[in-house]
Amino acid sequence: MPSSVTKARSKPRKRVASASPPGGGPDHQLVIVTGMSGSGKGSVLKAFEDLGYYSVDNLPIELLPRFAELIITSRAIERAALVIDVREGSQLERLPSIVKEIKKRLSTHLVYLEASDEALVRRFSETRRPHPLGRDHGVRTAIAAERKRLVPIRNIADMAIETSKFNVHELRAHIQNTFKPGEGQRTMLVACNSFGFRNGVPPDADLVFDVRFLPNPHFIPKFRPLDGRDPKLAKYIKSFPQTKEFLSRVTELLEFLLPHYISEGKSYLTIAVGCTGGQHRSVFIAEELGRLLAKGGYKTKVSHRDVS
Repeated sequence: MPSSVTKARSKPRKRVASASPPGGGPDHQLVIVTGMSGSGKGSVLKAFEDLGYYSVDNLPIELLPRFAELIITSRAIERAALVIDVREGSQLERLPSIVKEIKKRLSTHLVYLEASDEALVRRFSETRRPHPLGRDHGVRTAIAAERKRLVPIRNIADMAIETSKFNVHELRAHIQNTFKPGEGQRTMLVACNSFGFRNGVPPDADLVFDVRFLPNPHFIPKFRPLDGRDPKLAKYIKSFPQTKEFLSRVTELLEFLLPHYISEGKSYLTIAVGCTGGQHRSVFIAEELGRLLAKGGYKTKVSHRDVS
């Protein structure tokens, strides 16, 4: 049985670059941050600024080629990040073709931020700010219109980040860990979440594992008030051969899957583990998977939705 998940990083995507004028060089880089309104583009831009990127919010799209040329020729600006989004109006339709041309001369990375409708509605409600497209319509209508309008840009993104699962601090930390100088290759944050089927399957889960086949500690009085993090209960669940075999098989599956997810640009993966009530078996398995993934070098986050 594998004792850990071995981390395999993705190969960097090939860049097409011509000879740069004096001042340009292989370290010169442009990151374009775009995506849904309310998805956290401002927080991401601040994270890039903290990493030393020259940062610009809402650059007029007609200035993008000249800005890229400035990076190529400048001795003072090597790395820059900017936000371009739906505030550009009809000019936004030009972004895919402009990015394609810029990539011929400069290392350019398009980062697309998205979030669920529920998360976006909640954020607009909390900030009490109108949606850029929603001054004359409801927020949900504006979100639907924006999502449809951004499909061509989403399709050319080098990296897509689903921010519903992040708070502001986690999002900024994720950007900093992914783009810190010298990293060169993308990393992935893996969330291992436990839940109870009687309360529904988490809608944001990428992979769902059902562990209701394991013996249920709920029917043992001394274990009923505990959860899967308790050492005595954990030892009981782990004592069954099917538990060990399940962890072995899932570990092997993740060893295969995660590098492929990374190579496709996925930066956040949610693994949901469910039992009946989300108190015992799923909690233990989620903790174990988080431990194995961390041991293999992945960034992990473990949470338990239904622990009382």
